[in-house]
Amino acid sequence: MHLGAVTLLVRDYDEAIAYFTSVLGFTLVDDTDQGEGKRWVVVAPPGPLAASAHVLLARAVTPEQKARIGDQAGGRVFLFLQTDDFARDHAAMLARGVRFLEEPRHEAYGSVAVFTDLYGNKWDLLQLKD
Repeated sequence: MHLGAVTLLVRDYDEAIAYFTSVLGFTLVDDTDQGEGKRWVVVAPPGPLAASAHVLLARAVTPEQKARIGDQAGGRVFLFLQTDDFARDHAAMLARGVRFLEEPRHEAYGSVAVFTDLYGNKWDLLQLKD
């Protein structure tokens, strides 16, 4: 077994697709209309699609869902974007306007820096040591 996808609440499908594909460099895997304004929108980080968990971009509808946009983990880092070249991807993300909350850190487990997505969710850009 493996984790296939994780749901991320978003304000607007097209806004989220634009951010994830243009700014984070993700691939749009699926965008299927399900009727009544609902879509099945899936993106994946760059690299082999079969090797990574996908992100289901789910438009928040209820007041409870809308209140959790950008804070699905209570202010903690929510998602971990692993890379095989931290310096390359950190520089590319900075150039595309990704907002990092800290300078890169080099820990016993690897290189890491926290960034926020379009909605304020915290992510780690992470390269684990061999």
